[in-house]
Order: sequence, then C-alpha cells, then structure tokens
Amino acid sequence: MKLTRLMWFAAVFLSVTSVDATESESGPLRDPIPERIVKGNVVVAATEFVRAPRTADSSTVGANDAYARIQYLLPIRDGSGRLMFNDLRGLLYLTDVNGQAPGVYMDLRTQDIGFDDSMFPNETGLSGFAFHPEFSAQGRPGYGKFYTSYSTSSDNGTADYLDDDAASHESVIREWTTNTPGARTFQGSSREVFRIGQFSPNHNIGTISFNPYAQAGSPDYGLLFFSLGDGGGAFDPRDYGQSLAVPQAAILRIDPLKGNARKGYGIPPDNPFLHDARAAPEIWAYGLRHAQQFSWDADGRMFIGDIGQNQVEEINLGVAGANYGWRLREGTFATSFAVQSHETGPVFARPAKDKDKFVYPVAQYDHDEGNAVSGGFVYRGNSIPELQGKYVFTDLARGRVFFINVQALRSGNPVEIKELRIRFDGREQDLSSVAGYPNTYAPGKRVDLRLGIDAAGELYLLTKGDGWIRKLVPAEAR
Repeated sequence: MKLTRLMWFAAVFLSVTSVDATESESGPLRDPIPERIVKGNVVVAATEFVRAPRTADSSTVGANDAYARIQYLLPIRDGSGRLMFNDLRGLLYLTDVNGQAPGVYMDLRTQDIGFDDSMFPNETGLSGFAFHPEFSAQGRPGYGKFYTSYSTSSDNGTADYLDDDAASHESVIREWTTNTPGARTFQGSSREVFRIGQFSPNHNIGTISFNPYAQAGSPDYGLLFFSLGDGGGAFDPRDYGQSLAVPQAAILRIDPLKGNARKGYGIPPDNPFLHDARAAPEIWAYGLRHAQQFSWDADGRMFIGDIGQNQVEEINLGVAGANYGWRLREGTFATSFAVQSHETGPVFARPAKDKDKFVYPVAQYDHDEGNAVSGGFVYRGNSIPELQGKYVFTDLARGRVFFINVQALRSGNPVEIKELRIRFDGREQDLSSVAGYPNTYAPGKRVDLRLGIDAAGELYLLTKGDGWIRKLVPAEAR
C-alpha cells in the first residue's frame, strides 16, 4: 500500500471536504465554552503504589526533565494480577496488583530493532503496548504474543505508508512471541507488523489495544486497534484529517495474526472502508487530530480522548466509519479552514446543517480549563461506589482529573464535566502542587498525567514529573 508522493497529493486533493463558506459571516469565538468546570461531590484518595526507576532522555530536543516518561499501566488479563507499564525511553516494566517492585520486562534499547527516541523525547519512543487476549492460552494462535509501538529512524525499513514522507522518523508496531508467558523477563522472537512514515516528530502513534471485553467469536476478538495522530506540526499541514488515502489522524483496526508475503497483518472483512478504492482499508474511524488514548467500557462502547489545537479538547464515542471532523472541526465548532478565515487558531460557530456528516463530541472543554486531554476509563471497579458508571479522564498537562456520567451520551450534545476531588496524605490538593515539574512548552509547571487500570477496573494516576504511580482509593482508606 505504499503511495508515491504524486498519488498521495491526488488522493488528498480529491478527499478534501468542501468549505462551509457561509460560516465566515460569524466572527471568531474568543471563549468558545464560557461555562467553567466545577469540582464534583466525589472525593477519593491517591496512595503511592509503585515508583518507576529513574531514566534519562537520549536527547534534549524540546524535552521536559521528566523523572520517568511513564505512559500506560495495563493488566495482563490472565488472572495473574500482573500489571505492565511503559516508559517512553524504551523500557517495559512488570509489577502486580500488590505493588511488587517494578522489574524490567524488556528494554527496547538493547533489542536490534532500530529503536530511536532522540528526535523528540516528549512524544517519541516506546509509545504503547498490548497483550493478545490469548497471551497465556497455550495452544491458541495468540499464545505468547504481545505488541509494542515505538519510533525508529527512517533509514532502517520500508514503511507500509508514507515511506517517502518520513523526514522525522517512522512509527512501528512489532509483535513479540515468548514461549514462557509467565516469565518476569522477555525471551523470544519478534517481527515487524506495521510501519508508517512521520514527517514531523509529534502526533505519533498512540494507544494500541485489543478490546478487552470482546469474547471469542465476536467481531472484534483478536483485532488490534491503534491510533495515529495527524502527522504533526500544527493545524494539520498535510490535511490528513480529511483524507482517507493515508491512515493518519485515524483509529486503525487490523488482524495482527493474518499477515502474508506482502504485509505483516490482515484486514478485517468488516472494516468500514475495505471496499472503498480511495481509502486505506485499515482505517476504522478518522478526522481525529491526536487521539492519544482510547479505551472501552464493558458495554462495548469505545471512548476516545482527542487532543485539540488551540481551543477545544474533546471526548468522543468510537463509531466505525465515523468522521470526527478535524481539521474542519475542533470540538463542536468550525475551524478557520472551514470558514476561509485568515485568522488561524480561533474557532467559529458551525452552520446549522453540515454539508458533510461529522460525529461530534459527547464532552468537551476549552483551554481555560486545560491544555491537552489524555483520555481515561469508565470506572467499573468496586472500591469507589461513587465513581461507578463514570468516565474518568485527565488533562495531561495541567494534571486535572475529570469525570462525566456515561448514560445516554449523544454525539453533539456535550454533557457536563466535573472535576474529581483528590486527597494526598489526607489533604485535598491539586496534582500540580504534588507532582508538577518545569514546563518547556509554556510558563509554569506541567504534570504529564495519565490514567492506568487493573483487571478489576481500579484506577491509577501516572505522573512523569516524579515517576510515581498512585492508586485511587476511597477517601477514608488512606
């Protein structure tokens, strides 16, 4: 599926959505969401769980001085209680629900795979991991298999897409196979599954995940979903958001076990654009700027956190075949590209009726409240009843934790967001005062906060500034 530059230009030109010229009659919205997010009545405590070992960047290019660039904490869903978390700097750690001291399961820097995070340590490196649902099921096709996504230089492989537009680096998904799934360190073999060129160092590959609630025989079982940003830069300079020809700015869905001589993966037969000759068949949904994190609820709904440009952060429900509107839409608003405005950055009121079918957020907030939504999980644990049935998510930069009720969510009708109240050592505090560290993007501190989860549905806070993973527990249990 490698595209020449001429083929890419023609495909993108044909796929650009028509401009809503009538929108230019309204001016830019200086405060698109004037309502403020208030603290809710749910109070929890955060207790220290485990701390990642301190690591160092391979480069100082634009890097914040993080203690450890911990990104995801996820369970190996085999009943063992094991948890894995990754450090963007190339390390995959093993711990468990009892808080066992983290041990290095794998160090990608020592594997002969071309791992490289030097182009932009804040966002490149070991960006994600996913265990096949059959990882511990001996005799099954997925036995012993797990997947990592990472960055590499552009001269050590041939990309499935954008091999000729990889000035910065390439993003890779690799399959690893071990014969001892219960071991504390990895030993085994690997193969490359997917590779795409990145013209810019930011907005790379995000979450890679199997739907943990898909049962054997269901359409999603054993299929790997992963998100790709719009390629980087600012304001989607390649207009990948509205292009189906290239699988950037999208969530992709592949069968990692069905590779052949031409490529390292198969295309599921029910992928929504499989029979569209103009489209990359891996695309499951598109029009997303930088959906760095997504997850599923037990009822099968996918929740997507999409990082905005200058104005609006959004939470979307995953819909096969959906177009979420970027770069013509940011949240429920139109961008300057939709109104032919010379003032790039602000958002505008959208028309009463869209010319194209967009799927709009179920929750959103503007930059009065935060700078970059991370994503999160619908809480289905048992220890904090007040959080039951709430989608809990974070603003990663400012370190705020939000929640919404998930009943009766509708596209384009954003629900109220409230802030979770958190106690540290018995005192309610903002996380920026607990784990903030100097920011290289803007004045003040940043937190770099993500959420993790265990197999029981309990939630954890991951903060890069101090390298701590903290567990959310009832406020009285501290």
